[in-house]
Amino acid sequence: MLADEPRPISVDAGPTPYDLLLAALGACTSMTVRMYANKKGWPLERVEVTLRHTRIHAEDCAECETTKGLISHIDRTIELVGDLDDTQRQRLLDIADRCPVHQTLTSEVNIATSLVRLRA
Repeated sequence: MLADEPRPISVDAGPTPYDLLLAALGACTSMTVRMYANKKGWPLERVEVTLRHTRIHAEDCAECETTKGLISHIDRTIELVGDLDDTQRQRLLDIADRCPVHQTLTSEVNIATSLVRLRA
């Protein structure tokens, strides 16, 4: 899988790392909603997830702990196609927040980095 940055930073030969991150969130969201609807036997025909990543000033985010600098902001819209009632739609929207990628992105993440030394 090739990833790249747009021009003028690079040659725009593939999705950016943020595009891939959003793709993971969108795929996880739709799969989680689909599995729940299937389990319940609800008439969900299709799930469409649209995502957009931006950077916003922390002071513009009422629900954020960070108060200074820029923070990442993801807008996620979900379209549920099918003969669902309002209660089912709301429940599926709630379930969307339970996808593992969403939970990872909204929790504390610890990344351990180590260097692999090549043998001569």
